[in-house]
Amino acid sequence: MLAANSNERMNATAIEHFFATLAAANPQPQTELKFSNVFELLTAVLLSAQATDVSVNKATQSLFRVANTPQKMLALGLPGLEAHIKTIGLYHSKAKHLLQTCQMLVERYHGEVPRTREALETLPGVGRKTANVVLNVAFGEPTMAVDTHIFRVSNRTGLAPGKNPLEVEKNLLKRIPEPYRVHAHHWLILLGRYVCQARTPQCWHCAVAPYCDFKDKTIQKS
Repeated sequence: MLAANSNERMNATAIEHFFATLAAANPQPQTELKFSNVFELLTAVLLSAQATDVSVNKATQSLFRVANTPQKMLALGLPGLEAHIKTIGLYHSKAKHLLQTCQMLVERYHGEVPRTREALETLPGVGRKTANVVLNVAFGEPTMAVDTHIFRVSNRTGLAPGKNPLEVEKNLLKRIPEPYRVHAHHWLILLGRYVCQARTPQCWHCAVAPYCDFKDKTIQKS
């Protein structure tokens, strides 16, 4: 992950313009993971660790046709589940955790995905970031799931510098104006994934570059 840089922090006026611009361009941002219910979302997020959304979507397309509830996933068993997700990295451990999670969902929550962070984080393989994604995407809570993209963007732009994901998460929640918090997670991920990229940020066509404190802005090569 990119460490905090020496840029000044974006001021409140710049932050307002930053998010107003992102909101105008994409009023209803969505996750790029494909799902049709909360359990499918939880499954996709668990599988997405150290994998691309594209690779997860390819695997879950067939998986969700046969197992889109915890009960149906358990019925597949470990070999059956692994057969569907073997194209995804770390699929052995992911399959094991997913089935353990399904068992807990059935035994403790009547097959439903719980709506609290505390309950979500008791599920095998579910950490703070995964819980934040589910709370935000499924239940509309203003949480910040700080992945590598959000960590980089928050530090590079001066939006919410921090030395680790939790510090960045807390700073984002303090600094992002309330009206933008529900969608901020997706705006920042998409910005980091497609524009403010790790090796070469594409500052020359970034809509929020005027409000960003990154000092070494790139220019388009001829």
